[in-house]
Amino acid sequence: MPGPVTQAKLGFAPWLDPRLRRLPGVQPLAPADWVLVDDAYAGQMAQRDGLIATVPEQVHALLPEARAAATELLEAVLAELSGRPGFVRAGGTLRRPDGVVVSLDPAAPLLTLGRLVQADWCLLQPRGGVHVLTGAVLCFPSGWRLSDKIGRALPAIHAPVPAYDAQIAARVQRLFDGVRPGAPLWRANLLAHADPTLHQPLPEGASRPPVPAPAPFLRSERQAIARLPVSGAAVFSIHTAVVARANLTAEQRSTFDALTAAPHA
Repeated sequence: MPGPVTQAKLGFAPWLDPRLRRLPGVQPLAPADWVLVDDAYAGQMAQRDGLIATVPEQVHALLPEARAAATELLEAVLAELSGRPGFVRAGGTLRRPDGVVVSLDPAAPLLTLGRLVQADWCLLQPRGGVHVLTGAVLCFPSGWRLSDKIGRALPAIHAPVPAYDAQIAARVQRLFDGVRPGAPLWRANLLAHADPTLHQPLPEGASRPPVPAPAPFLRSERQAIARLPVSGAAVFSIHTAVVARANLTAEQRSTFDALTAAPHA
């Protein structure tokens, strides 16, 4: 597995605005910004390729009821990449900006998607008044495992998060109920890490090792919520950035140190 990969700078920091620190802290996202490509693309994609090739059972899950939605999601992302610099589609393949050619396998839509862009992708479908995780490609978890979450509803998925109380659960469910095709939403969390490794799964209930203060690395996930127009599935995408504390701006560093003194989801 290649070594740690970090971004040279942090390109998003909504938590600098006090109005967006309170969970869930979402705001509208321009559809053109749904898929991000940044300076860590080549390094992150090399790690994604390695994980998908060697431990696909750890980073991928797809329930039968989500197969049509997974195919729709792959086609939606391919449409977003059409015309973007560095992405060249030719028949059943896509050449990435790093030069790697990926076969577009319709039999494995999420595994294929996981090799095209940096984000992780989760499909959530409404069932009995809640949204249930029915499919995902998750290469860069921070303290959780896909095998513990697949098939579970949003409240159960977030049960280990201390700040995720009944009020927050209701607000998040309203967000997933209300998001409309073509009008995605986004937020970003803030995590202090001693280890810049991207793939950090932990079984549910396990404790993370303590992080020294000030934390040497900031990890932030830009999380977007979108709605697929045909299947109606909700899409939760996670674009992970890891930046050395020394590479933060003075404002980012000051806010990072203050906010990570207490848990922040």
